[in-house]
Amino acid sequence: MVDEARVARLLRAIADDLAVLRAEAGASPERRADPLWLRGIKYLFVTAIEGCVDVAQHLCSSEGWGPPRDNGDALRLLGRHGVLPGDLADRLARAVGFRNVLVHDYVEVDDAIVLARLEDPSDLHDFVRTMADRL
Repeated sequence: MVDEARVARLLRAIADDLAVLRAEAGASPERRADPLWLRGIKYLFVTAIEGCVDVAQHLCSSEGWGPPRDNGDALRLLGRHGVLPGDLADRLARAVGFRNVLVHDYVEVDDAIVLARLEDPSDLHDFVRTMADRL
């Protein structure tokens, strides 16, 4: 059974991260020059994406959709079961790869990509809105 209170808490945390990201998208050049600024942006992306994964894993488990192969697959399963539109599920699965790069430094992080995502975090917004409507 889906723990709606847990899902709501996770969605609130993602929405809070997105609110900060939205505000920081308009940060002044002086603020952006702070060496902690970009690190903070990256961290907020990590926690927001992990929140999406937590929701997806919870739903996969509580609905009995079998264990996902990985975190990206958990989001794709939501698409296959009609919880998310398939294209959004695929974009979020790719966001998990972005999160992995930020966390694990598989490759050097291209800060231009981080800044581009900061200008358009719509996939994460769409996830929160879709999941909130489902509750």
